[in-house]
Amino acid sequence: MDKRARMIRSGSKQQRLSLAELMVVLILSCWSGGVESQLVKGMFVFGDSLVDVGNNNFLYSFARSNYFPYGIDFDSGPTGRFSNGKTFVDSLGRMLGLAYPPAFIDPCSMGPRLLGGVNYASAAAGILEETGRHYGERHSLKQQVENFESTLMELRSIIDAKNLTYYLSKSMAVLVFGSNDYINNYLMPPDYSSSFTYTPRQFSKLLIGHYAPQILALYNLGLRKFFICGIGPLGCIPNQRAKGQAAPGKCVDNVNKMVRMFNEELKSLVDLLNKRRLDSGIFVYGNTFDAVMDIINKPEAFGFISADVGCCGMGKNKGEITCLPFGFPCLNRNKYVFWDAYHPTEAVNDILAQRVVFGSTSYSYPMNVFNMTLH
Repeated sequence: MDKRARMIRSGSKQQRLSLAELMVVLILSCWSGGVESQLVKGMFVFGDSLVDVGNNNFLYSFARSNYFPYGIDFDSGPTGRFSNGKTFVDSLGRMLGLAYPPAFIDPCSMGPRLLGGVNYASAAAGILEETGRHYGERHSLKQQVENFESTLMELRSIIDAKNLTYYLSKSMAVLVFGSNDYINNYLMPPDYSSSFTYTPRQFSKLLIGHYAPQILALYNLGLRKFFICGIGPLGCIPNQRAKGQAAPGKCVDNVNKMVRMFNEELKSLVDLLNKRRLDSGIFVYGNTFDAVMDIINKPEAFGFISADVGCCGMGKNKGEITCLPFGFPCLNRNKYVFWDAYHPTEAVNDILAQRVVFGSTSYSYPMNVFNMTLH
């Protein structure tokens, strides 16, 4: 039975660098392109459409992007990435010296191809099992952790136990969750009852209560380096601006306040995990919210001309209907912050990756990704 069948049966102008950052980039660029240039052995990606590289292509889901103009600036064209080009983890992986980790459900993802890591991310997925159910099939956080266990079974057939332990300890887990639990759950009454059941603060704690055990499950399976992204400013995406709940040119403040509550709880969780001093475990919080807000507040400083309108979409802010098949996107895509109603452009993803790898603790806490790889 192939992997897809098994899964169905299972239920399923650029930012300037500081002098120190520039020196790091120059050092890395002088390394060879071989194994020696890899800062981690592999990268295992868990998340939603922000980092999906094609898993939903193999699911019965309406949340797909394997059609033009998605991928218009990507070498392979449309692949299932919700971007005009590279996703955040594509850019991050390249900076760490890795090839793109393949989509887990892709039948070709097997054997030695798994050694650089695997991408489990699924569009519409959330921390909660019910999140995104109106899109059809998607792999939730819990399912993605189970998928990682499946990968481990395959890796054990090609790596002995001692070397596998070392390999996992020198690999990195990237987790990008939470956005859908708001835009495709809490902010969708009456399709979901969560907003009637929980206050925003209670909901943020509920999410963390489901998130923490899955992070620990990945740790118990052997992963040791964790980069856990906070949620970006959802109140500023074209989809939320198009709802008319804020003045023109302004973000939806109440949505951003909810997201900040979640991010505060997530950062506290990272502190707690690090204080527990788990054996060789390193947990880093990615401050996506402030990194993106820096760009939205002063887009011209980063070379952008638009920070509130999608490059591809229809309606107000091009956020009422997201990018449809064979739609006509803007021509100057590297000048837009948002690609469609929900997702950033490749240009923004590149900046975010640069900040978390080489930037200050304002964006990667308590250390940046480069420093994490040195441990």
